[in-house]
Order: sequence, then C-alpha cells, then structure tokens
Amino acid sequence: MVVVSPSLFAKLRKLSRKYLRHGFRDSLKVFVSGGSGGNGLPKFGGVGGKGGDVNVIAKEEVTLDDVYKKNKSKRYVAESGRHSSHNFILGVAGENNNFEVPVGVTLYDENGKKIGELNNGGEELLVARGGLGGHKKNGYKGLPGISHNVRLDLKLIADIGLVGFPNAGKSTLLKAISHAKPRIASYPFTTLRPNLGIIEYKDFRQISMADLPGLIEGAYANKGMGHKFLKHVERTKLLLMIVDINGFQLSPQYPHRDCMETIMLLNKELEMYDETLLSKPSMILINKMDSEGAKEKFIEVKDKIRNFSDFVKDYSNEEMRPENPIKFCDIMCISAKESSSDVAMVKEKLRHLLDVFAELEESENDSKNMYDDLKKNMQVKGPVLV
Repeated sequence: MVVVSPSLFAKLRKLSRKYLRHGFRDSLKVFVSGGSGGNGLPKFGGVGGKGGDVNVIAKEEVTLDDVYKKNKSKRYVAESGRHSSHNFILGVAGENNNFEVPVGVTLYDENGKKIGELNNGGEELLVARGGLGGHKKNGYKGLPGISHNVRLDLKLIADIGLVGFPNAGKSTLLKAISHAKPRIASYPFTTLRPNLGIIEYKDFRQISMADLPGLIEGAYANKGMGHKFLKHVERTKLLLMIVDINGFQLSPQYPHRDCMETIMLLNKELEMYDETLLSKPSMILINKMDSEGAKEKFIEVKDKIRNFSDFVKDYSNEEMRPENPIKFCDIMCISAKESSSDVAMVKEKLRHLLDVFAELEESENDSKNMYDDLKKNMQVKGPVLV
C-alpha cells in the first residue's frame, strides 16, 4: 500500500498553479522613457547632447515571457545627453536603450493608439524619443525625453490556424501532423496556451500550424479566454476548422450541439469578433470518423456543408444564425487519432491549398471569384476520401 502525504498534494497543487501563472504570455505593459537632453553652455554657445532614444527590435525565437524575465522592472530608460562644457562644447549624445521583442508584436500607447507593428525579424521601431539638447533657441536648457507606458500585444504569425471547440481533435491533429507536443484530453478540455507546430515535407518545405486556445460559445464577447484566442486568428493565412462528427457539449449547463450547429456556432463566433476573418480561405475537417455511426452521420451532413449558406438561411434559431455564412474551399472527413493515412492526406491538401492561394494572390484575381477558383484548383485527381 502506498501512502501519499498531504504535503505531497500541496506541492502538486503549487506546481499546477505555477504552470497556469507562468503560461503563455501574449501581452505585456512596459514603461519607456527617452533620455533628457543635456544643458547647453550660454557663455560659449555650447549645445547639450541629445537624449538617447528607446527602440524595440523584432527578433525570431524571442517570447514576451523572455522580455519580462530579462527585465522584471519593465522599465526601459535611455541615457541622458551630456551637458556642454569648456572641454566639450558639443555635449555627447545619450546612449539609446534598445530591447528585443517577438516577431508579430503590435505596440499601443497608454491611450490605445497604435504606435506600430513588427512583422519581420530585424525590424526596428522608435517608442520613446530622447529630448533635444540645450541651445540658443531653447535657452540652453535641455528638454526632457518622451515618457509613457506601452503595451506589447503579440499575435501569432502562422500559415494555418486551427479553429474548433474543445475536444474536437485540434491538438491530436497538431501532434500527428507536426512535431508539436500539445496536451491532449478525452474530455471537453480547452488548450490553455497556443501550440505552434511545424509541418515538414520531404523537399524541406515547412508550414507552420497553430492550435489556438480558448474558443467556446461566447468567445467573441470575451467569455472563457475570449479575445485571447480570437486575436491570434488574424495573422493566419488559412483557417482550418475542425469539428467532431458527433457534435459538442461543453458541460451539462450547455445544450448539446450537433455537427452542423457546431459549424454554425464557430462561424458565428468568428463573425461577431471580426467579420473580415470570414474572407480568409477556409477548409473544414470532420473528425472522429472512427466513432460508431460516424459514416452514416457524415452522409447526412456532407451536402449540408457543401451548401452551408442554404442550411444557415433555413435554420430556425435566429440568434445562432451568422449573417455571413463561411465558404469552405474543401471538406474532408478524417480520424486524426486512428488513421495516419488521413493525416498524410490532410498534410498534402494543406500544402496544395496554400500554394494555390499564393498563386491567386500574385495574379491579383478578383476577390469575389477567389473561392470558385480555389475550389476548381482543389479538385482531387485520384481516390477520394469517404
């Protein structure tokens, strides 16, 4: 018989709380201040040195958690300029304070006004300008630098964003198709932090896929993890919706939603947050085809998904109906957990879809015909998954 002491349980509880407390960080507020300008020297017409600037530089593989750990005070103050003197008529400028942030960060001032964004490694952005040195026109008095709070808001940049309610199989698919190691559960468990996987091909092509966290009914209104999930969808090139063929129920307090209602609710959540997301290329995976009665259920819903706008129009509950039904470039039924061949087909399909979309973007086709063109290019030549 094994006896577990209460102190061991206490340690386990502390560990779990620590995990939640120090999880994925996608927002960070910092204080930035440019250096003050040095005073001039009226007697000799000396000019004070300019205060240093505060700049942010985007760097790959840096996280906001790294930024926080490197400077827990969250204060970035540039050096002040030197005063003009008998020996140095022109005061020496203050040193800049540069710090690294992740690629994909958008910066806002304390009033919520956007300062700028950094989408590529090596990009640099001025966030606090140093004050001018003292000279004749300002009475030889050095000016203070700009000081304010800045919010760093990270939105993941990935080729593909997985969209679905808890337990639909997003993490299972991500694990099977890439080298990511997300937490997986057999109950309505929602991912607590984004998981980014890299899909690799034999010709060394790489495609990034993000399992985005926290989507439940009402996410658009910031329920659950709300915007913490939805903002990450904005920078993906392709939405990959994944739905359980058996439907979904978050808890006994929520009604059970069948497969079609689940698709409609996902559509509604995206629309209520930002309807422009619905213009992104989208593909849908009907998952858990290994479950009992799944084939019969798929036969029932297949045509409804293909004619999704008609299904939405005829649906009785107006509150659940989206105004802009999503258009799917392709539909596949799979078993992410049990069938490696299904996963391999998804892998190739995603690559082809991204390539087709890139070609259409380059040729600047009319956006109204984009989905028709995508469907035409996505026609499968060979065996069809049933």
